[in-house]
Amino acid sequence: MFSEHLVLGLFLLGGYVKPDLQNSFLLMFMRMLLVVPLMASLSFKLYPSALKELKDLFNRDASGALHERRDILIQALGCGVLMFVYIASLYIAIGLIPTGIALTLFFTYPVFTALLSWRFFGDRPTLFRWLVIGIILVGSALTIPQSSATYSSHTIAIGIFASVSAGIVYAFYCIIAQKCLEKFHPVPFTWISFACTLFLSGVSLLFWPAKSAQLDWTPLWIGSIFSGLISFIGHTLNNVGIRMVGASTASIIGSSSPALTALVAWVTISETLNVIQSMGIGVVTLGIALLSAEGFVKSLKNRS
Repeated sequence: MFSEHLVLGLFLLGGYVKPDLQNSFLLMFMRMLLVVPLMASLSFKLYPSALKELKDLFNRDASGALHERRDILIQALGCGVLMFVYIASLYIAIGLIPTGIALTLFFTYPVFTALLSWRFFGDRPTLFRWLVIGIILVGSALTIPQSSATYSSHTIAIGIFASVSAGIVYAFYCIIAQKCLEKFHPVPFTWISFACTLFLSGVSLLFWPAKSAQLDWTPLWIGSIFSGLISFIGHTLNNVGIRMVGASTASIIGSSSPALTALVAWVTISETLNVIQSMGIGVVTLGIALLSAEGFVKSLKNRS
């Protein structure tokens, strides 16, 4: 969307919008405008009780359940706000620095998730986990690009800040989601998050409108449909995982994405990294694998 690339060595695609805040709001709004109603129709078929659970959140009665439902609603809406913030930040980062690097820095969020889990749930990191967290941070530092003709130091700094900020916000999303999903099903929860993102991106466009006269709408709509569907599937599966194994473990397992993103970017749009950056992604992936192994060992011990 943000920059032109030769896809699969066959044809040029991209460069439809500039990587700024207004266009991030626009892409987010277009994606959610199509996906939220589609997601509603599919979600309520996959989970027939979803509509009833949503209505229950707004029902008023004299029982003590009212306070609990209000807490669940606030948590779900809070996650929707956090989703809006981290997606906007990540869009900006991907437009400013290489995709593989932006996603690698974003996927340092397990570090912040682990620290937040310690703060809010008393899940104190072990010495091994502290060591692995250090490994992940070192690997992330190695991926930071140097200034060049393609990427100025100012552009790199904004891209890094946006990527890391998106990761921190997503860590808060995971922690709040873990609390909410203890009493609320992932399907209606995910729909609320997407609906909030649609509303907030639409409101943002009212205050910071994009320059629509200069946009090529056909590829923007096609890309928005595709990215929206993929995002819906990914978030639903992630929220199911959070409910089943907890935010910290789910984030660790799902953080194999940096290496996969760099590989897909290399295959599809020939986005190359230097040796040090490739080593950094490898180090981050190794750290994530070690954390995943720790969680697997713990689950085996609990079963025995």
